[in-house]
Amino acid sequence: MSPHLKKLVGTIGLIFWLAVYAGLAAGTGVRLLPGASWYIALLFYALAGTLWIIPVGLMLPWMHRDARKP
Repeated sequence: MSPHLKKLVGTIGLIFWLAVYAGLAAGTGVRLLPGASWYIALLFYALAGTLWIIPVGLMLPWMHRDARKP
């Protein structure tokens, strides 16, 4: 796969992932946290706000890795 195509596929995948993850995190928070105390809500949103970066951190090196030469 060419580097340009890899970056395009990775960028589209990251945008899709972030949209899906944001929807899931917000939906989960709305369903689970209405009766929760403020520190539970803070903990949830702090975790939800940082966990999205794990898949992104795995995708970025793949996107920028050079094509292997035979």
